[in-house]
Amino acid sequence: MVDEILAKSILNKHKKRDDWFLDDYSVNPYQGCSFNCIYCYTRGSKYGTHLAKTLTVKINAPELLEKELTRRAKKQEYGIIAFASQEAYVPVEEHYKITRGMLQIALKFRFPVHIVTKSSLVLRDLDMLKDIDRTAVLPKELQDKLNRGAIISSSMSTLDSKLARIFEPGAPTPKERLETIRECKDEGLFVGTNFIPVLPFLSDSDEQLDEMIRTSRDYGADFVLVGGLTLFGRGPDDCKTLYYRALEEHFPELVPKYEGLFRGFFFPPKQYQKQLEEKSINLCKRYGIRYGIV
Repeated sequence: MVDEILAKSILNKHKKRDDWFLDDYSVNPYQGCSFNCIYCYTRGSKYGTHLAKTLTVKINAPELLEKELTRRAKKQEYGIIAFASQEAYVPVEEHYKITRGMLQIALKFRFPVHIVTKSSLVLRDLDMLKDIDRTAVLPKELQDKLNRGAIISSSMSTLDSKLARIFEPGAPTPKERLETIRECKDEGLFVGTNFIPVLPFLSDSDEQLDEMIRTSRDYGADFVLVGGLTLFGRGPDDCKTLYYRALEEHFPELVPKYEGLFRGFFFPPKQYQKQLEEKSINLCKRYGIRYGIV
C-alpha cells in the first residue's frame, strides 16, 4: 500500500554533526521500507508500525527542499545532507523519482550528500552524484579532511546470504550491495560499507569481521564502519520483539546468550562496542582500508 502526502517540512537540522556519517542535515523522502529488515531501529518508534506494509511518499519533498536550501545557502550554512535514516531508494523510487528530484536540488545549491542505501537503484543517479561530488561546498571543518562532495555507503549486517534472508528479507543480497559499491567506485565516487549492525553470535566473530573488512577492500570500498546491534521497543511491531521472535524460530539456542548480553537494555554493554571497534580498526590497518569516513 502506498500513500501520497504533502509534507510540511523535509530538511532536518542536527544539533551537532553526526560523528559516524558526518551529516549536518538529513532528509527522508519516504516513510516506511519494503526491505523489511527485522532489526531496523525505526520499528521501535512511531514510524515502525507496519514498516513493510505501508509506504508513504512525500510527493512535495523536492519543492520543500528547494525552499529550505535557498535559505540555508544564503546564510552559507553548508553541510552534508544524509539520505539515511529511512531508505531513500525503495523500489517505488523508480517511479516517483523523489530522491532524484531532491538530489537535483542539492546539486543546484551545492550541498554535499551522503547516500546510505541497500539498493542498486542508486546507480541510476550516478550522473548527478558525480556532479555533486565535483561542485558541492563542504563545511570548512571538513574541507581538509574529506574534499569530496558525495559519499555513497551500503549497509549490511552479514555477508552470509542465508542469514541476510532471515534478518533482511526484502533487501538486495549482500553480494548485490557489494557490486553496487564497486560500480560506484569504478565511476570515481567515494564509497564505503557500513556493517551496522553486526549481529551478536551470528556475524560478529573475529573471522567474520576479518572477512567483512577484507571483502570490502576487495570490492573497492574506501572506508568501513562497524557498529553493534540495538533493539528498541517492547510492542508487537518493534524491532526487539521481532528480532527475538526470529531468534526463537531460527536460532533458539542463542536466546539465552542475547538475554545475557543485553541484560534487559536496548543495547549491548559499552565494552562490547569498544572491543568491536578495536578489532575493526586493527583489521582495517591490516587490509589498508580506512576505518571511518575521515
